[in-house]
Amino acid sequence: MKFRFSSIVAIATISSIATFSQLTQADTRITYRSAKTTSSYYQMGVQIAEAVKVGSNGEILVTVEEGQGSVSNVVQVPARGADYVFTTPPVLVKLAKAGKAMFKGKENPAFNSIRALFPIPSLTMHFVASEKSGIQSLADMEGKTILLGKGSFGAKEGEKYLNDLGLKGKVKLASVELSNAVPALKNGQIDGFVTAGSYPAPNVVEAAASMPVTIISLGEKERSSSKSIAKRKALVIPKGTYAGQGNDVTTTTLEVVAYATTKMSDEVAYQLTKTYWEEKQKMGKANPWWNGVNKDYLAAIIGPIHPGAEKYYKEVGFL
Repeated sequence: MKFRFSSIVAIATISSIATFSQLTQADTRITYRSAKTTSSYYQMGVQIAEAVKVGSNGEILVTVEEGQGSVSNVVQVPARGADYVFTTPPVLVKLAKAGKAMFKGKENPAFNSIRALFPIPSLTMHFVASEKSGIQSLADMEGKTILLGKGSFGAKEGEKYLNDLGLKGKVKLASVELSNAVPALKNGQIDGFVTAGSYPAPNVVEAAASMPVTIISLGEKERSSSKSIAKRKALVIPKGTYAGQGNDVTTTTLEVVAYATTKMSDEVAYQLTKTYWEEKQKMGKANPWWNGVNKDYLAAIIGPIHPGAEKYYKEVGFL
């Protein structure tokens, strides 16, 4: 009887350990900090969360958190734990580690723990104008009312382009929130707006579907006249991406990467990265912006890749 009782206890103990292990495994939780809820990048975060849950059989659960911008996402690093994943252009990670530009005075050794996981769709500049405004180029924005937005990458980038081209003070900047860009364009309150996001960008899709618009192409003239445009990678938005877009549109883009820190275990980083790439094709069927992301995007990463992610990339021949 003692033997049988001990055996039962042993079996029960092993069973409990196994159950606990499974629960622990199933309870791996990630906080994915992206952008504002109105942006395409927040939608991407939601897609990633759903894809990771399905791809990992529920072993990794991702909660999407609204971010206030790429700089803010990086600034959060010192206060966050092993579950923190955030999105930002690689150049901001470089600046944070060096304590330069917007990170001057915010230096923190925790920035050196940042490690890359995987690339996501790039920030693509869109300059959108109503057809009736007659705007065909950035130069044509002189004397027009343009919405740049406030504080976003697109707003800052757009302002640099206009300034470089000698349009500072010559363009009327609308005091309207970017979330209201489409209705403001439709009612004639503005002549155009500037937005940055992966393409197809939801607000540009909405604008093009509701009225005739022109999506401005940046040619060699703009690139040679603007150091801000020249330093960015050129990208072509294929014709037909938006309603009424009869020609390819050349614009600029800035790569974006999902990062974690060395606090995240190699195993979790490996599984998260593996699941992302294996589910990416399915995500692309729902939203085309995923289809442009490929292994070549890894070249944009500045600084080290998380060892767990690196393990996956070596297994599949990406590195």
